[in-house]
Amino acid sequence: MPLRHLLALLMAIAPLPPAMAVQPSDTPLVIAHRGASAYLPEHTLAAYARAIEDGADYIEPDLVATRDGVLVARHENEIGGTTDVAQRAEFASRKRRQRIDGEVFDGWFTEDFTLAELKMLCARERLPELRGTSHDGQHGIATLDEIIALVADHAVRSGRTIGLIPEIKHPSHFQRIGLPMEERLLDTLAAHAYTREAPVVVQSFEQANLRALRTHLDASTQDNIRLLQLLGPADEQPGDARAAGRPTRYADLMTPAGLQDIAGYADIIGPWTRLLIPVAEDGALGDATPLMADARAAGLQVWCYTFRPENHFLPAALREGDDPRTRSDAGSLAEIRAYLALGIGGFFTDDPALGRRAVDAR
Repeated sequence: MPLRHLLALLMAIAPLPPAMAVQPSDTPLVIAHRGASAYLPEHTLAAYARAIEDGADYIEPDLVATRDGVLVARHENEIGGTTDVAQRAEFASRKRRQRIDGEVFDGWFTEDFTLAELKMLCARERLPELRGTSHDGQHGIATLDEIIALVADHAVRSGRTIGLIPEIKHPSHFQRIGLPMEERLLDTLAAHAYTREAPVVVQSFEQANLRALRTHLDASTQDNIRLLQLLGPADEQPGDARAAGRPTRYADLMTPAGLQDIAGYADIIGPWTRLLIPVAEDGALGDATPLMADARAAGLQVWCYTFRPENHFLPAALREGDDPRTRSDAGSLAEIRAYLALGIGGFFTDDPALGRRAVDAR
């Protein structure tokens, strides 16, 4: 059965060189969260290239669709905050309001633009108040094909395997508007020699599309692809549950029974860091929750998100000074090491160089 039918029901660049070194399975994986986004605008080819050069094992493109069905990398399909579209007079009429996963957004959306139109735009820093704007206007929007080509080229030149861990953004929304991304993603991966062999992990905050992907993968020969169930804050809902009117919350997915269910279709869970080790009242990292042990009991790996080096994102006890923009490399390293000691198998970081240091110094 075609994948698009399953989804409806449930809600050749470069080959991989045979001599590439593969990361030992017991070494935690450093995942570049949208590239080296602590330094360069996220989801740009430059950010991905720097992440690879800084030692990332995987790079992460968040995927959304254009009006003509091309997969591009953006944090959200709303692009007013991550591109210069608001300054482009020719696209002023494209601004609109729509509801996505139960939340109302005003802005410009990738599904209203062709790829050719998106290629006219330039990327901007998503967190300018923390990371400045010096790189704004220098980089364009990247397609998944371009990202795979970049990774394949760097893999050949560096002699090491670099994995790809795409996130399918708002799958229920894109399914509803006739632009499902799952089949397009698998077709793109299959079209490139590199991603027919290199490790690929497909992730989603929803369940229905991962269940459909599991059914498809089990019936195919694509054995290099694994699935990761992302877990948001306990009181929030997956988008597909909300769309279907089900009361399911992420808290339900994190019970022993919920984790056993996830293990039936996914290989890995990706929880927010604080779901594993919360911050205590004194601003230090507190005691671990049962989630790690329960996930292991269910046979699931745990790759958590997201480590960022600025004070704004760190527990108070690990900050340097009071300015939220200040980087605390020592604090970030200490935070990552606490989670490594818990036994995580991988982690997402905006600064892969720091992540590499933390792993290599174990």
